[in-house]
Amino acid sequence: MPSLARKRGAATIMRDKTPFPTQQMAILALCRICEPIAFTSIFPYAYYMVQSFHVTEDKAQVAMYVGMVTSAFAFAECASSMLWGRLSDKIGRKSCFLGGLFGTGLSMCLFGFAKSLPMALFARAMGGLLNGNVAVLQTTVAELVTDEKHRPRAFSIMPSIWCLGTIFGSGLGGLLTEPVKNYPSIFSPGSIFDSYPYLLPNLVCTFVVAFALVVGFLFLEETHEDIKHERDRGLEAGRWLLRKIRKNGGEEPLSDKDANFEETRSMLNEDNLAAFHSPGSSPTLCSSRTSLAEPPLYSIGAAEKLQVQQPSWRNAFSRQVCLTIIGYGFLAFHTVSFEQLMPILMSLPESDVPPQLPLKFEGGFALSTKTIGMILSVQGIYQMFAQLIVFPWINLRLGTLRTFWLGIFTYPLLYVITPYLILLPHSFRLPGVFAILAWKVLGTLNGAAASSASVCRGFGPTLSGMIQSTGQTIGYSGLAWWMCASVALVACVPSAMMKEERKSAMARALEDDTDDEAALSTLVDSDEDDDDDEDMESVITLTGEEEEQTEAEAVKAMDLERNCGL
Repeated sequence: MPSLARKRGAATIMRDKTPFPTQQMAILALCRICEPIAFTSIFPYAYYMVQSFHVTEDKAQVAMYVGMVTSAFAFAECASSMLWGRLSDKIGRKSCFLGGLFGTGLSMCLFGFAKSLPMALFARAMGGLLNGNVAVLQTTVAELVTDEKHRPRAFSIMPSIWCLGTIFGSGLGGLLTEPVKNYPSIFSPGSIFDSYPYLLPNLVCTFVVAFALVVGFLFLEETHEDIKHERDRGLEAGRWLLRKIRKNGGEEPLSDKDANFEETRSMLNEDNLAAFHSPGSSPTLCSSRTSLAEPPLYSIGAAEKLQVQQPSWRNAFSRQVCLTIIGYGFLAFHTVSFEQLMPILMSLPESDVPPQLPLKFEGGFALSTKTIGMILSVQGIYQMFAQLIVFPWINLRLGTLRTFWLGIFTYPLLYVITPYLILLPHSFRLPGVFAILAWKVLGTLNGAAASSASVCRGFGPTLSGMIQSTGQTIGYSGLAWWMCASVALVACVPSAMMKEERKSAMARALEDDTDDEAALSTLVDSDEDDDDDEDMESVITLTGEEEEQTEAEAVKAMDLERNCGL
């Protein structure tokens, strides 16, 4: 009995002490950052690029075609995301990530060489079709971070990576556009960059993607349960390269999995839990896993029970889940419309027509691509600061749902006010723009909706671009903005109906499991002090049917939340 209790306690402690996979998360983040760079790098110059295609002589119609170019990526990404998700189950997560990076780099290179609207649309759509990283990302993080206590930290990294990508993407797109015009001492007239003025930012972004592709091939580990133990020639090449760089030919550097195992084995040795290492009695030997660094979380009996009790679609798509999906759909629609309309407003030429307040006025700021890129980069800095500093502080005091409401209910007013910035004196325009961007960032404290609603990302720019062109034609520059305000106002309805659950079943089960582990650790330690029989009875009572029941509830809750996420 004492041996059994020690073995179960060792498995529990082992599960609890798993280190955070910093190395693999860093590599995954490097692969992830390429998508926001590709998506946002065109915003500073999209208006001027489409204008150079001479698709229409009516400048008011340019905004509509800009919306089409922006939406092509998101529409294609949405159409292919499910296929990439299924493909990753067959060929592995790593292969899909590398394929997505290759497609992103190829599309950006082609977009830089685009001299017509069809070519630009094709390049952007191809980038979306070949980029399956969004479909695979959440699954990869969940498989990589096996310790539930580390998952909130792991999933919070990706929104910050999106913000970082918008900083670099917008900055590169604005600073490197038309290099012959902006940097005549470096780029001479008649060069390739004179013929293709929007090639340089795309080439630089392609180089970033290529670097991430090489790093991912050499150092990213497969996380699929059935494929991760197969031979990976990329990892072998990466380890060989590291040995050559270090020039010591010594012991191979530890991966995250090896580090987990070494730390756990050292901890177990210190606790004198020798029975756990017995090959004849270790409970982990019945698992299909080949590494002790990833022990089975649940017993075979509990798994057999759970196979019969899978959550139904009705339970998965509950009222609250549907409200959340609808709310985030509206949110993605009007926020990505803002991302497109703001650069267009800054690119439009100033109007000589006097405004007829309160509604009829037209024109823009006529800013250069360098200035627009700088402004959008500052917005990314705002957003990262809010994500890392402001959001945790506000969320701690208001709660998740109230923080969500704080942003949602202020969006309509934000969109109503924004087009009136062109009526400000020139000296107040840039401060007004920065104030609007800061306001908008505070509204997105709820997370990166742009990365989770590709359908709405596709409809948003196209529809808002069409309405912007219509508004410019009839003299109402704020028409598209007021459409966004109406959509944001409608989005307040499902958002107001949301309720914040006290605690999910998984959270309760995990808390119970944590209490059990603490009690188990205490009892195993006290077993060394002459109270073997009495303490072991307590341990057996604690870790028997109650633990199996807790584990079963945790797995059911995790399956339910995964289905809800789909």
